Amino acid sequence: MRRHFYKLEINWKGNDKGTENYSSYSRNFQLTGFNKPVIEASADDAFLGDKSKYNPEELFLSAVSSCHMLWYLHICSENGINVLSYRDFPEGDMEEDENGGRFIHMHLYPVVIVSTDSDIKLANKLHEIAHQKCFIANSCNFPISFNPLVSAY
Repeated sequence: MRRHFYKLEINWKGNDKGTENYSSYSRNFQLTGFNKPVIEASADDAFLGDKSKYNPEELFLSAVSSCHMLWYLHICSENGINVLSYRDFPEGDMEEDENGGRFIHMHLYPVVIVSTDSDIKLANKLHEIAHQKCFIANSCNFPISFNPLVSAY
């Protein structure tokens, strides 16, 4: 069995008052990786964050969607499906209670264009295999569904 290890830096610089009270501190932070660009992020605006920046929930949703996409492209390349473009419009549903919050469902809406010599029926079926292989989806404890739209061009 192969193992992989990932490491990032999360850097919150704070402000003059620190965490004096719940509304006194900035939720903005930077996410960096070795020799990679900085991602400016914040809390969701519902939690006093900056809505112009990505929040952890959106980054999590993007991880699920992009992992599915990368597996899908891989599997298509192995099965003679020539993908010309791929877009997704993922949605995530999170609930919050007195113990915190959790995602309860995510739904992916991939829109895929394949070459005219590709098998569209097979291209649609390969989404199921991509979902089964996705590292991120396999790490989640809630349902992830998908509704692909594959067409030929």
